[in-house]
Amino acid sequence: MEENNHKEHQNKTPSKMARLAWPKAKYGVIIAIIIIVVVNLIYYKDIIKNFF
Repeated sequence: MEENNHKEHQNKTPSKMARLAWPKAKYGVIIAIIIIVVVNLIYYKDIIKNFF
């Protein structure tokens, strides 16, 4: 009986977090990759221009 109660409470989302709309994980990965690429383009734009 105690094991069942423990499992139920372990996977519950905290009440303050439950009201937020969480995006899907794949969208977060895509946004992270886009941010990394854009930041690298900004930092290394002079080096990239020298190739062309």
